[in-house]
Amino acid sequence: MFDCVKLYPVGNHLLNKFTKGDEECYRPESLWDISGLFIAPVMKLFYIKVAPFNTTLLSFVDNGTMLAQSKQLRDNNVGLCKAYKIIYLLFVAFALILEHDKTELFHFSCPRDAYNPSLDLGYAPHMGDTPLTPKTYWRYLGFYFDRRLTFHEHVRYYATKAFTTVQAMRMLGNSTRGLLPKQRRLLYRSCVVPIATYSYRLWYFDGACNKGAMNQLKRMQQKAALWITGAFRTSPTGSLEALAGLIPVHLMLKKLVMRTVYRVATLSDTHPLHSMMGERLLKRAEPHTRSAALVTPAMQGKVKSTIMEVDECVHTLTESFEPFVPKAHPGDQLLDHYADCLHFDERDPTQDRCPYLDELIATARADPLTVLAATDGSVPQSNQYQAASAAIIYKGHCELERTRYVSGRVTAPDAELKAISCAVRLAVKQADCQHIMVFTDSMGSAHRAVDPSVHSGQAFSLSVCRTLQEWFEADDLHRITFIYIPSAL
Repeated sequence: MFDCVKLYPVGNHLLNKFTKGDEECYRPESLWDISGLFIAPVMKLFYIKVAPFNTTLLSFVDNGTMLAQSKQLRDNNVGLCKAYKIIYLLFVAFALILEHDKTELFHFSCPRDAYNPSLDLGYAPHMGDTPLTPKTYWRYLGFYFDRRLTFHEHVRYYATKAFTTVQAMRMLGNSTRGLLPKQRRLLYRSCVVPIATYSYRLWYFDGACNKGAMNQLKRMQQKAALWITGAFRTSPTGSLEALAGLIPVHLMLKKLVMRTVYRVATLSDTHPLHSMMGERLLKRAEPHTRSAALVTPAMQGKVKSTIMEVDECVHTLTESFEPFVPKAHPGDQLLDHYADCLHFDERDPTQDRCPYLDELIATARADPLTVLAATDGSVPQSNQYQAASAAIIYKGHCELERTRYVSGRVTAPDAELKAISCAVRLAVKQADCQHIMVFTDSMGSAHRAVDPSVHSGQAFSLSVCRTLQEWFEADDLHRITFIYIPSAL
């Protein structure tokens, strides 16, 4: 990577170079946005001059990365040395300066040999008897790259960091003082798990050799479970995790993987990530040279990577998303236009809910312009059965509608969301209705019902928003209230 300075100001930038197997690369970091205007013509001229050297320049503002690819590391060094001289002369011509002392070199190489040649840049301090020595590991955006892309150093670093964080948390309490077990678990899940799983998709995918990495994370979580529960060190790990309410590491990573796979479905049709996917997920993006769409059928079963795993598993998602639906734009959402018509009667722990609800329902039944809707979702404990959603519509003491649906194998909040969607669509159809009162034991689902942004069950939320918007537009007196009712009431 390289750092640059425009005219006289001194910039704090950096040049990073690496070689991949037969590939090598430089990378730069940031100065001011204005500096990008000076680098743009430099990059254009660079591509014209280095065409014979099989070298590529990537740049973000004043940060650049040079990539060189060939069959031999020695050939990479020759190409990079010539390319570096060209970029240096171009910078000088545009009154920019490369800070040679911040240059870094890294080689990616498939062979297991120890050959790791240095590079004579031809500029001090990396020339003659003090060439630029390649680094053993390369840190980029918090990722630790090694020569063969095993990411062992990356896992070791973050597992150690998570382990030391758990060790430091012991000063916050033990089994007799300090934080409660519930608070310790929350602290671990909030602060330690994100550290341990940072960029886990680099090394965790179907077919990856990650047994050693998993063992490091398991030891870290065992230490955390001992701290949370206050148990003896000889306690079985599985029992500790169950008692502490922690998901085993392999299941936690599997859950995170499926979330990342499904998140691809929420991207726009032109998102750059689509260019790496197979034909089903390309959409309007142009395929990258390393795209899964260009992998031959014979190689598809042999190539194991995060991209291939996403391409194979995303078809299991049965839900569609609309990331850029007009109703989800800021300022165009239902709550932006009809905030006075939407009300939420939230849960109050200090309130005795029974007398309050009895009085509320009695008042609503006495009002001929009020419709009551009771909703509920049920998720069975056994996976062989599907979830169900139900809704009942009342006006006064008369039952107007009763409906129930099979919701599939979904979570409880999704089942509740579908029940609310059914109730709203049935309630707005009733004659002489100015006020709808929806009773639910899931206020989170009630809030999601009027949120058209991307989330699980977005289709139901869009249906609710569309229905309520038409209903509100018909009469300025129309309003709806979502009321929390305890599920055990």
